[in-house]
Amino acid sequence: MMVVREQTPSEVLAIVPIQVFVPASQTTTVPELQETPETDFEPTPLIQIEWTTETHPAAEDVAALMMMARTASYVPKTDPVPSFSLGLTDSSQEGAAAKEKSKSPQIQRETGGESSGKFETPEGINQITDDMKEKCYIWGTRLKTYADGSTDEYDHMCTLMAQDNYILFRMHLASLQAESYIESEIVSAMCHILNRKNDKRFQEQVYCLPPDIVSMALSKHPKGEFISPKTNKEFRVEDYPSFIPFIDAKKITSHPYIFVPVCYSGHWWLWVIDTRKRRCHILDPLHKKAPSNERKQLNKFTAYVFSRLRAYAGGEPLQKDEKEKEIKASYVKISGQKSSYDCGIYVMKWLELIEPENIKKGKYEWDNWKQEEVDHYRVEYASRILFSEMNKERDQEIKESNTIRLSKPSSVLSPFFQINSADIETA
Repeated sequence: MMVVREQTPSEVLAIVPIQVFVPASQTTTVPELQETPETDFEPTPLIQIEWTTETHPAAEDVAALMMMARTASYVPKTDPVPSFSLGLTDSSQEGAAAKEKSKSPQIQRETGGESSGKFETPEGINQITDDMKEKCYIWGTRLKTYADGSTDEYDHMCTLMAQDNYILFRMHLASLQAESYIESEIVSAMCHILNRKNDKRFQEQVYCLPPDIVSMALSKHPKGEFISPKTNKEFRVEDYPSFIPFIDAKKITSHPYIFVPVCYSGHWWLWVIDTRKRRCHILDPLHKKAPSNERKQLNKFTAYVFSRLRAYAGGEPLQKDEKEKEIKASYVKISGQKSSYDCGIYVMKWLELIEPENIKKGKYEWDNWKQEEVDHYRVEYASRILFSEMNKERDQEIKESNTIRLSKPSSVLSPFFQINSADIETA
C-alpha cells in the first residue's frame, strides 16, 4: 500500500540565467560491465532549454538533456511485430468497459512504430512530434524539491484504464531518467498498454503478465522459499487481492505464450512460457545462465507462481502436484545490456520484439541496439505511457508538457551544451 503525503506549495521561484558547460569526457562516461566492450558515444549536440529554478538546475534535468542530446540524431526504427468470479478480468469485457470511459477526445491506438501518433485536443487533431515527446520526457521525469525539503515524487501522474485503474506517481516516471533503474510500475504500465494493442500478436498470441504479484511474492519469499519466512505460509494468489483485478483471465488461459518480466535485487529478466508445450525460457539481458544456486531456487519459485496464477484463472497449471514446484527453465543466449542499469529497458522492448519460435538451440539471434538507441527508448516510454489513450489524464498532461519550450538541438555537434533560463517556458 502506498502512502501519499501532502506537500506544501513551493515558494515563488526566480528565473536566473545559467550556463552549464560539461566537458566531453564527462558526457561520454557510462558505467560498463566487465564482460562487455565499451560503447563510444558521439559528442553532445548543443541544446538550449529555458529553466525555472531557485539556484541551479537539478542534476536529473541535466542528465535528461544530456541523454536527449546524445540521441538527437537517432531516427527510431519501426519495430517488426508479427467476467471472472474470482476477481480477474476477462478481456472480452473490455468493449463494455470502454463505453464507460470519460468523454475526453480519442487518439489512435499506438502501434509498434514509435516515431509518431495522433491525439485529439479541443483545438483539433495534432501529430505527436519528437519535440512533444522530449517535452513530455522532461516534464514527466523531473523531480522538484521545495524549500521545506519535500519533493513532488508522490504527485499523481497517470491513471491507466486497464482491467482496473492503474495509478502511476511522478517517482515512477522519474525512473526513466538517464542511468536509472526502472521501477516495476513502469514495466506493469507497458504490459497493460501492450495487452490492449489491437494487433494479432497481443490479441491472439502473447499475453504480457504484469509483474506486480510476482514482485510482491518475491518480497515475501526473498530467496525463493516455498514457505515464506515472513508469514510462514505458502504462496496463495488470494493473498494479493489488490493486484488480482489486473490479470486478464481470458488471455492468461488462452494465449499460447505468456511473457513475464521479473525483477529481483534491482535486475530485470524475461520469462517466455510456451503454454502448449509447457516449456519455459529465460532471456536475461546480463546472464547466459543462472548466476547462482539462489537464482536457480528463485526461478523454481517464480515458475510456481506463474503456474498458480494460470490455474487460479481457470487454466491448466504448467505442471501438476509436486512437479509444479520443480518446473525448469532454460536460459537463452542473447545479446543484452551494455550498461549496468538498462535491463528494464531491454525487457520492455523484448515484450514487443521476441518471437518465441526463433529461439533455436538455446540461442536467439538479433541485432542489438547501440547505447544511444537504448537511451532514446527512455524518452519514448514517457510519452507512450502519458500520451496513451488508456490514460485518463492524457489531455491535461499534453497541455502540461507543452508548457516547456525546447529549442532544436544544433546540427553542429558540440562537446558541451548550454542551459539558459530563456529556453524553458512554463505556464
